[in-house]
Amino acid sequence: MTDKIDLRKLPPLNALKGFEATTRRHSVREAADELCLTHPAISYQIQLLEEDFGIQLFTREGRSIVPTPEGRIFYGYARKALELLIEGAETIRSARRERPLRVQTYVTASLRWLAPRITAFSKTRPDIKLLLSTCAADWDFDESLADVGLVYRETQPQSEYAWEPLFDYRLFPVCAPQLRARLGDQPEPRDLLELPLVTIYSESRQWDLWFEAAGVPYKPNSQLVVDTLALALEFALEGNAVALVNGPFVDAELASGRLVRPVAHEAQGPGSWGLICRRELRETARVAAFIEFLTGERTTR
Repeated sequence: MTDKIDLRKLPPLNALKGFEATTRRHSVREAADELCLTHPAISYQIQLLEEDFGIQLFTREGRSIVPTPEGRIFYGYARKALELLIEGAETIRSARRERPLRVQTYVTASLRWLAPRITAFSKTRPDIKLLLSTCAADWDFDESLADVGLVYRETQPQSEYAWEPLFDYRLFPVCAPQLRARLGDQPEPRDLLELPLVTIYSESRQWDLWFEAAGVPYKPNSQLVVDTLALALEFALEGNAVALVNGPFVDAELASGRLVRPVAHEAQGPGSWGLICRRELRETARVAAFIEFLTGERTTR
């Protein structure tokens, strides 16, 4: 373990700037102008150091002020210390400027809701770089890989996380118009049992929940199981199956008529979709800007 630093041995750190500038310029007045301070303020900084060391750091030669031998020795250390602090500060600033804001979500949410909004966000905030990562079935937010997550949660996260709800978890079926035509004029939820239903294996209970909410007995019999909603929707778009949607991910297809809702019934699932991040990151400029932009997009299509 690193030995503890005895901070009591440190000289007045704020006085180092005045000391360094005065030594380099051989002038208290010029040091004051450089640091945007008054002449007495620089003199006071030098006085603090001299009182701490118990020695004189400057002497006057004609119209100039020059360091004493002790002042010259200390100047080398003070200069190195200030340069090292500047180097460290710039390293951190540079890393913060260059590292993109990491965003985690799922494949379907990324393709069908987040992607076009990220494009709009980047146009308004070109200074914020984004790195988008997707996962197929892992629902948990991984803070080691992302700063912000667009995720689904059944319950509120723990207190160390900030949570901004975006939209409810609504389950409703969609299919292509040609498949809907097989149901007749006024189909009811039970009529969907006559059509092929596509199931997402990580959300295998969705059809159970939907039929249960409709009061229809349902025994899982789907022969088509896929790993993402994005793939389920491809089957629906091709007219091969009915898919269940759990959020605003088919608005464009519904508006264009490529997909339709074969019946009006929908079921409210537990929890909601939302944005999550560590609480201490919530008010940082980049995260706050990103979250505020997306929460403003909740009702847009």
